[in-house]
Amino acid sequence: MRPKNLDQFYGQDHLIGEGKILSRLVDSKRLVSLIFWGPPGSGKTTLGFILADLFDFPCLFFSAVLSGIKEIKEVMANAEEHRKLYGVPSVIFIDEIHRFNKAQQAAFLPYVEKGDIILFGSTTENPSFEVIAPLLSRTRVLTLNPLSHEVLARIINEALNDQKNGLGQLRLKLDKKALEIMIDYANGDARRALNTLEIASHLASQGKILPDTVKEALQQRVLLYDKGGEEHFNLISALHKSIRNSDVDASLYWLARMIKGGEDPLYIARRLVRMASEDIGLADPQALTLCLSAKEAYEFLGAPEGELALAEAVIYLAAAPKSNRVYAAVEKVMKDVEASPFEPVPLQLRNPTTRLMKDKGYGKGYAYAHDFEEVTTDMETLPEKLRGRTYYTPGRLGFEKEMQKRLDWWKSLKDKLKKF
Repeated sequence: MRPKNLDQFYGQDHLIGEGKILSRLVDSKRLVSLIFWGPPGSGKTTLGFILADLFDFPCLFFSAVLSGIKEIKEVMANAEEHRKLYGVPSVIFIDEIHRFNKAQQAAFLPYVEKGDIILFGSTTENPSFEVIAPLLSRTRVLTLNPLSHEVLARIINEALNDQKNGLGQLRLKLDKKALEIMIDYANGDARRALNTLEIASHLASQGKILPDTVKEALQQRVLLYDKGGEEHFNLISALHKSIRNSDVDASLYWLARMIKGGEDPLYIARRLVRMASEDIGLADPQALTLCLSAKEAYEFLGAPEGELALAEAVIYLAAAPKSNRVYAAVEKVMKDVEASPFEPVPLQLRNPTTRLMKDKGYGKGYAYAHDFEEVTTDMETLPEKLRGRTYYTPGRLGFEKEMQKRLDWWKSLKDKLKKF
């Protein structure tokens, strides 16, 4: 039921229609790189395919979840060769482009700038935060909205009556209340609506889809949870953001949704360990230990008893004081390492394992902290160009208040030593 042209595409009237941006692009016969930003099932991928087909450009589709940048670079090199031979670019469609990191996204830039490729990217996340600025400046961002009740009703009814691509040959009757339940559950997502309709069609009795039929279809749909698909990432995102927002009840709900849907509990445990480091950090160092213990408990007990350990970890993380200062410190120091990756190790920190090294000054000036009453020295341990840098700054919550005291104490000792 995927639309093949703009006339078959319903919704997103602010983008399609006379005088709107997509119509102007088609009329001007000039296609540009585009980022489609919107919720699941709003038509991002479909619009990309329709546009590529209208311009008769070769189009290749990749998922940032499943495809590696090496594979895509090979395709972009082929696109470069294709343009040299035939004078037309290739459309490279990257689904969930926000899942590529900054360095991976930067790999597209040369090919976009030379005109070898027209880049289409789809994302459910705000491109301002998830797509690098140089790439954003070379693309147009199109914002798609959740589909309205009227549009979803039209899509469902067309699928129900379409005899070639839909369910028309079954001659099913859809109860009005059943349609409303289906639309409410879809929540603006055409894919979700059509999947529910398809399951309901198999459960229909005497050619009728009734409210109870749809409710049963929704129950079965939970069992069809796609552990590698978009819903998988939507749910883990909801769990992570609920924990980050310190909402215990919402966090437990999303955990239950994932477990009930058949998600691998050890995948959940791994993500909880990440959250403990990324969002709680040193505000509560016990969070990381508890998450690792929950993982071990699940491995030891299995389901369903082990699920209690995961729930315990989720509750603890949601209620814990929050700090992303460790995460921010790592981001900051990585930027310095990338900007100046070859800063030499100071001579005083090098081990003089040979006489030649000793003659060259290796280890000269090294001060062994335990030889001093303060158990620290004023010796410089950062590379010369980076001296004075501060990467980690504790937050104001939880154990990080104690961390600030410790850092202040060490700094006061070092400052004191420098005066002598």
